[in-house]
Amino acid sequence: MSNITVQHAIGLIEAISETLTANKDMLNQLDSALGDGDHGTGITTGFAEAVNTISTLESPALSDVWSTSAKVLINRMGGASGALFGTFFLKGVALTKEKTTLSKSDMNAIFEAGLDGVKQRGKSDVGDKTMVDALSPAVVAFKQQENFIDAWQEASTAARTGAESTKNLVAKHGRAKFTGERAVGHQDAGATSIALMFEAMQNYWENID
Repeated sequence: MSNITVQHAIGLIEAISETLTANKDMLNQLDSALGDGDHGTGITTGFAEAVNTISTLESPALSDVWSTSAKVLINRMGGASGALFGTFFLKGVALTKEKTTLSKSDMNAIFEAGLDGVKQRGKSDVGDKTMVDALSPAVVAFKQQENFIDAWQEASTAARTGAESTKNLVAKHGRAKFTGERAVGHQDAGATSIALMFEAMQNYWENID
């Protein structure tokens, strides 16, 4: 499969929602060590509503899938997490306009724009113990591959490694920054969600008929 269609895009969002929902309790547990303990609940609710909202659209375009996901995550998740995860999709909307399919190079640009948006919105970078620690290496790994199969695999592996690396970091943003050295040893929930998202997208793509 060399291009992403509207149905594929919808399938990717559905796969993300299912994977996050299956890991909701684990994400809440991770978040309870450094935050409010509700990250899993918030992100699973956000993606579930995004799936439901997209399903009500008549003949949605690719840009509709991205913009709907962005708006629902921002409004339904709320707070800093909603703004950041929503921004990841929002920054790709303009790049999906007027397109009926997305090539590998299109997705490179969409993911890069999303990463840049998240970094700017959160004023964070790799090493700050945030979702960027998983997202940045995932986007880099994705861009380095020539085809989707390899790209999803490498991005998923990079995101997982990035998420696990947050165990060794001191948080610099959000409530977690007030925990200081006590944050060391705890994996960031947002970074873990990114790893799960890329894992979901990899699994979905590998099982397309």
